[in-house]
Amino acid sequence: MSIGFWQIAIVVVLVVLLFGRGKISGLMGDVAKGIKSFKKGMSDNPDTSNQDNKNEDKKDNSNNN
Repeated sequence: MSIGFWQIAIVVVLVVLLFGRGKISGLMGDVAKGIKSFKKGMSDNPDTSNQDNKNEDKKDNSNNN
């Protein structure tokens, strides 16, 4: 038993009728913003830790002189 085109079409129509186009597009926009901020957060962490390590190395070198 597989899902056919008409079954998917009926589900899509029901979802649009229940939630409306405005709410669905707003929800998709919020999901996109969440994904972008997650990716930004994941890419910021390694960069920040590398910069912190470099700053600590510079402090250590200046204290040794």
